[in-house]
Amino acid sequence: MSAPTMPYATLSDPPALTRLLINPKGEVRALWRLLFYAALVGALAYLCNHLGAAIAAYYHFDLPAAASGPMRPSFQIVGEAVSLLAVLVPALVMGRLERRGLADYGLPLRGPVLRQFLIGSVWGFLLISAVIGGIALFHGYDFGGLALSGTAVAEYGLGWLVGFVLVGLFEEFTFRGYTQFTLASGIGFWPGAILLSALFGAAHLSNPGEGWVGALQVFQVAMFFCLTLRLTGNLWFAIGAHATFDWGETFLYSVPNSGLVATGHLSASSLHGGRWLTGGSVGPEGSVICFIAVFLAIVLFAVVYGGKGRGEVKPG
Repeated sequence: MSAPTMPYATLSDPPALTRLLINPKGEVRALWRLLFYAALVGALAYLCNHLGAAIAAYYHFDLPAAASGPMRPSFQIVGEAVSLLAVLVPALVMGRLERRGLADYGLPLRGPVLRQFLIGSVWGFLLISAVIGGIALFHGYDFGGLALSGTAVAEYGLGWLVGFVLVGLFEEFTFRGYTQFTLASGIGFWPGAILLSALFGAAHLSNPGEGWVGALQVFQVAMFFCLTLRLTGNLWFAIGAHATFDWGETFLYSVPNSGLVATGHLSASSLHGGRWLTGGSVGPEGSVICFIAVFLAIVLFAVVYGGKGRGEVKPG
C-alpha cells in the first residue's frame, strides 16, 4: 500500500510508530502488507468453504469423504478454481491500494504469455518423462496395461489437464505471486524465495503418503520455479511446467503425486524397488532420479535463459 505522504527519510526524527509501519520510501512495510493480504485470503477462503459445505449439504453430497478419498478431476477442478479466486481477489484488492496490477505480481495477461506457458509446458512434460524414464532404466517402473479405454481416455486426460493447470495457477500465484513480490521488497528476492519455497514444501507434508524427502524435493522444484520467475519476469513458464509435470505424473504415467493417488489414470502402472529409486509412498518425487533431473533442469534453464537478461518482477 503506497503512502500518500513524502518519504520519512527527509524528516529529521520520524516517530517510532511511523518507522514501524512505513519504510524510508514512504510505503507500508512488506510485513504489514503480507499480513493484510493473508487476512483477506483467510476471510475469503472461510466464506468459500462454508458456502461449499452448504451447497454440498443441500445436494446430500459427502464433502469430507470426497476430500479424503482418491483425487478426482471434477472435485479438483472445482476446489482449485475456488482456491485460485481466494488468492487472486485479495491480490486485486491489494493492487488497488498499492496502485499495481497482476502483472506486477507475476501474472500479466498481455504479451507473449501463451508462448511462455507452452514452452514451460514442454519443459514440465520432458522433466517428468526424464524422471520416469530414469526410474524405468533401473527397472523400477512398468507402464502396465491400459486402465482406461474409449472416450474415458479423452475425458479423464482432459479433465486432469484442466485440473492441473488450475493447480499450477493456484500454487504458483500463492507462493510465487503476490507473496513473493511483497516479501522480496522487504528482504530481497532470493531470501524471500527460500522462505516461501520452504513453506511450499512443508505444506505438502499434510498429503497422505508424503514424507520429508518428498517435501525436500518439492522445495527443490519450488526453487527452480523461482529461478524461472526471476529470469522470465512472470509466472507463466512455471505454471505450464507445474501443470504438465503433475499431469504426466498423475494421469499419463499413473504414479503417486506427492503421496496422492488419483482415479482415472491411464494405466495400471507399478513402481518396484528401493525407496531411493521409486520414492516409496511419495512416488517419483521422492526418488533420487528426480533430484538429479530437477538439478539438471535448473542448470540447463540458467544456461538457456541466463544470457537473455533478467526479466525480474520489479520490487514492491
